[in-house]
Amino acid sequence: MSVSLNLTPQQEIAADIAIELDKTRQPQYGRYLDELDPGQVFEHPRGFTFDTGNMLDFARTYMQTNPLYLNTQYARAHGFSDLPASPQMVFNVTLSLGVQNDSEKAIANLGYYQVEFLRPVYPGDTLRAFTKVLECKDRGADKPGIARIRTVSVNQDDRVVLQYERKIMVAWRGDRLPTTPAADVAVAFPGEDAPVVDLPLNNCQYAPGLTGPNTYFEDFSPGDIIVHANGRTITEEHMALTYMVGNSHPLHFDRVFSSGLSGKMSGEPIVYGGLVFAWLEGLASRDVSEHAVWELGFTEGYHTQPAFAGDTVGALTRILSVEDVPAAADCGVVTMQLIGVKNISAAAALEKHGADLFLKEDSKRALGKDKITDKIFEIERRLLIKRRPC
Repeated sequence: MSVSLNLTPQQEIAADIAIELDKTRQPQYGRYLDELDPGQVFEHPRGFTFDTGNMLDFARTYMQTNPLYLNTQYARAHGFSDLPASPQMVFNVTLSLGVQNDSEKAIANLGYYQVEFLRPVYPGDTLRAFTKVLECKDRGADKPGIARIRTVSVNQDDRVVLQYERKIMVAWRGDRLPTTPAADVAVAFPGEDAPVVDLPLNNCQYAPGLTGPNTYFEDFSPGDIIVHANGRTITEEHMALTYMVGNSHPLHFDRVFSSGLSGKMSGEPIVYGGLVFAWLEGLASRDVSEHAVWELGFTEGYHTQPAFAGDTVGALTRILSVEDVPAAADCGVVTMQLIGVKNISAAAALEKHGADLFLKEDSKRALGKDKITDKIFEIERRLLIKRRPC
């Protein structure tokens, strides 16, 4: 089908049309706690097509050094059909696709859990995202509640590439305007209960000089603490970067909105936490993941303090475990804890706080310890990392 329209000169007509204030609409997006129901499934709008340009831009912006996400020849030599998108990009795009339906009214993101990357995303792939409401916790009429949700993204072949859970703090609607209803159609949720990671791996030692000598599987032992040298100062760039991955929460780019809030969230727009996580992972990449061939996933991820334009973030890694992988004899799994700090160097933070830096902030009260205001993020990651060639 094609359409041809003959255009006539456009005439000014606004002055001739009556202004009818009673026809005003104020569309609202996201969901309040009383608009979320366990079992409810949303198919999120828009979708996102990956291309080599936006994939490379993301990897470089967030200081990724693993050539798997920067060098097409390197990726193909390792069995991938093309350059794969960095898992951080896939995660941030997937989460952001869901914001309009599930969390644009959220007060805070409380945590990431059981994040699983099941297959690569290549240039030309288009992802769609779905969210299922698992649980809504009522903490009383005068307090915001907590919703637990599960989100999945699928590619153009309807194959799951990523799935995860998160908890969000959400207020009751009260006398505020209702949100725009989701499409009134039955939506099947495509999550996988018994996930299998599907990788086309070939453990090639292509151009070994492209990577550092100290990030093979054998270089990590439980208990190792790695202090990453560089920090990253975040500027007001974060507002544009937020919408580059599709996140529509006004807290991250609308100063009128953010300054109208109360408490520590009030003031300047807050840096979207997914971007903070991506920068921390990038700062760590030279020291822990240059020989990683896959990010299996992460869990127990918490933003313990907000970040604002002007803050400088730094990172530390603690190795938790190393495991052999019978199905991939040339690789092993390394589980590590990534810690983020702000406005202090990683080395200075370790000297100042010692072992307390690696304790979960939510456990501090039970341990009789104070929370660390220098600390901004904590999470546990699992990476599939190449063994050193013989």
